[in-house]
Amino acid sequence: MASLVLTGDTSGQVTLAAPAVAGTNTLTLQAATATSAVNILSTPVASTSGATIDFNSIPAWVKKITVMLAGVSTNGTSDYLVQIGAGSVDATGYLGASLRFVSGATVAGLNYTTGFGINNGTQTAAYVTNGLMTLSLLNSSSYLWVASGVFGGSDSATNTSSGGSKTLSGVLDRVRITTVGGTNTFDAGSVNLLLEG
Repeated sequence: MASLVLTGDTSGQVTLAAPAVAGTNTLTLQAATATSAVNILSTPVASTSGATIDFNSIPAWVKKITVMLAGVSTNGTSDYLVQIGAGSVDATGYLGASLRFVSGATVAGLNYTTGFGINNGTQTAAYVTNGLMTLSLLNSSSYLWVASGVFGGSDSATNTSSGGSKTLSGVLDRVRITTVGGTNTFDAGSVNLLLEG
């Protein structure tokens, strides 16, 4: 049997087709109350202490990660970094930049090599950041990831755009949120990840 057709009670149908390759494949259906294994929202982490926020043990099937920041602040003025890794966090080899737009002022851009940067400009320690950065696996054989992010600051006239790429040595299993230099301490807000297969 090449395919199986399931007809709905009132209308419509679903066709299950076996792949045209040799071997056995198993598809296990989930209960209606189950969490989808291809779309998982992690547990939010309060960004109120420490110099780093780590999400470890990310499943190998993840191909897209959305890093979300809400009301995040530190006790210093260093720019934020999103770092990724396979077995350990990589702090070198990133390619990318972040542009900061301020109403009535010129655009300020910075390059980052130690992580995917979020340009905070010359804000004070009270500056608060909101927004998200999407990390997507571009090539599964070379472990190449690309990043794109948009953030708004507590200053209503401030917006930041980020982008970059990073090749890992293996399958991504962790994400870290920190600051340039890694010495500023988080003191407000929360961070979370949305994982997609």
